[in-house]
Amino acid sequence: MSRKLFGTDGVRGEANSWPMTAEMALRLGGAAGRYFRRDSSDRHRVVIGKDTRLSGYMLENALTAGLTSTGMNVLLLGPVPTPAVGYLTRSMRADLGIMISASHNPAKDNGIKFFGPDGFKLSDEAEAEIEAIVAGEIRLAQPMNIGRAKRIDDGLGRYVEYAKTTFPARGRLSGLKVVVDCANGAAYKAAPEVLWELGCEVIPVGVSPNGTNINDKCGSTYTQTAAEAVVAHGADLGIALDGDADRVMILDETGRVADGDQIMALFACRWADAGLLRGGTLVATVMSNLGLERFLDGRGLRLERTKVGDRYVVERMREGGFNLGGEQSGHIVMTDYATTGDGLMAGLQFLAAMAETGLRASELVRQFETVPQLLKNVRYQAGQEPLSADNVRKVIAEAEASLTGKGRLLIRKSGTEPLIRVMAECEDEAILTQAVDGIVAAVEAATA
Repeated sequence: MSRKLFGTDGVRGEANSWPMTAEMALRLGGAAGRYFRRDSSDRHRVVIGKDTRLSGYMLENALTAGLTSTGMNVLLLGPVPTPAVGYLTRSMRADLGIMISASHNPAKDNGIKFFGPDGFKLSDEAEAEIEAIVAGEIRLAQPMNIGRAKRIDDGLGRYVEYAKTTFPARGRLSGLKVVVDCANGAAYKAAPEVLWELGCEVIPVGVSPNGTNINDKCGSTYTQTAAEAVVAHGADLGIALDGDADRVMILDETGRVADGDQIMALFACRWADAGLLRGGTLVATVMSNLGLERFLDGRGLRLERTKVGDRYVVERMREGGFNLGGEQSGHIVMTDYATTGDGLMAGLQFLAAMAETGLRASELVRQFETVPQLLKNVRYQAGQEPLSADNVRKVIAEAEASLTGKGRLLIRKSGTEPLIRVMAECEDEAILTQAVDGIVAAVEAATA
């Protein structure tokens, strides 16, 4: 097996193509079962959740077969948000949690994410060990030690009840009209239910999944749908989730969007004022806007940056004892409540800010002025290494020189798709555009 299975967020790809085949899911299940099954007892268990993709049925069954073949007992949750898997893995004392989802990707893609018994995503080292087992011979359980599989009917209900506890005690949201766009994904039942039970008048959008419409012109990566609903219904707030509900975009009453940076800035200041922000630190990635860093610095708070990927944010949070972090893309990680990003819980925290301050969403979503930022993606073919081309390296060096003292440049490969991401920030938009467009043109020429 010459290609690396795991990316920045588990194993991901197009369904029925390597590595998202039933055969690979079977082997991944067997390898994960062998990795986590430390003895011959029958007490080993794994919880499996999924989003609403058609291929989820295939991968769920294949994973179940692989896991039970190594003696793991499988508890099937059905469609639930990714953070629900993290929560229920720990709550149900499971050895392992698995979420079948490709997050914000289109319906033709799917992915497999692993959680340890503590509810947190696995480390790079653990994933490497599982990958090594996949590449070798997987030892199967004896006939009488094969695991069992069982449907858990109330898994979603357990998560719904827990999510409500993250909202201030005895607080209610009566009088607030909220649009929630569930992207036809994993939160299509949970999110509207939680908001309604807390007192909101709920306008649900993207709550009719059919297996092929997840993230299709809806959700956090297509906020136009939620924005139109907010304006049409005169709503106070819009909450746009992605396919597995671990990220969120917030929309104010005018339909204007606040990304993860603005939401994190609001939460950091509120938590700091209440003495709740551990270490006076927010953890974010290299993609977060320079304006966020300046904003926090002006308030005596600190921004720590990590590699792109919410797992790296969480790892740094755990290492440093910090409790707030996330990504510009909308992963908001609050380890006081969840082990991974949770779009619904982040939405509840924003609603709590509205309820407690009496301010409109539009007065809360713009915490700082962003530094102009430009991000462009260039697709490449497997086996190509465009960033190694001499001309590409020359153009990158020239762009870096033009931005010295004025901004910053970030170029990286996506961990989930065959894309080169070119991002720059600069107060001078002419220099910004020239730097990014020059690099994009050079990469495109190298991949032609």
